[in-house]
Amino acid sequence: MLNLAKPTDPAWVGRALVDLDEVLVDHAHCEKKAASTAVSLLFRYPEHGALLEPLSRLAREELQHFELMLSHLDRLGIRFYRQLPSPYAGELMKAIRPNEPGRAVDTLLCLSLIEARSCERMKLLAEALEEPTLKELYTSLLASEARHHQTYVDLARTIELREDIRGRLQELAEHEAAVLAASPEMPRMHA
Repeated sequence: MLNLAKPTDPAWVGRALVDLDEVLVDHAHCEKKAASTAVSLLFRYPEHGALLEPLSRLAREELQHFELMLSHLDRLGIRFYRQLPSPYAGELMKAIRPNEPGRAVDTLLCLSLIEARSCERMKLLAEALEEPTLKELYTSLLASEARHHQTYVDLARTIELREDIRGRLQELAEHEAAVLAASPEMPRMHA
């Protein structure tokens, strides 16, 4: 369902729980970046009408998740601040083909994989967390993260044939797994 080539190393959960404050701040940054990315695609691809409304909805939902994370940080007394980002997304995006329409398709598919990895890791957190409000938060986000993953895959299919998407998604998923394996151990959603 999530099209990931490899699951998260189970050790990630233990590391995340040890530095949970850092992971929560990073998660807020991830939601903010996801909203920004969706909006930037609206500007980059105005000629792809099928992308516009779904990306607009997605950006609004990501901003709502950002606000939700800010409220949880505030409730827990955790200050929101600038962090050194994980190199994960930048490394993942290096696989994007330079020319259109491949660039648009690959961008959407890479974003789908980021959402898929987020969904997988939120599920791991939901299962491991003891604090009931955070456990509920992560459980409640699973459906929307899975939907965001599928939305990006579906949007890529509006640009390129379904058969071509399947193979390319599999290639990018292998690349994503390699990027994740090479990522430094940081208290981040994607490291």
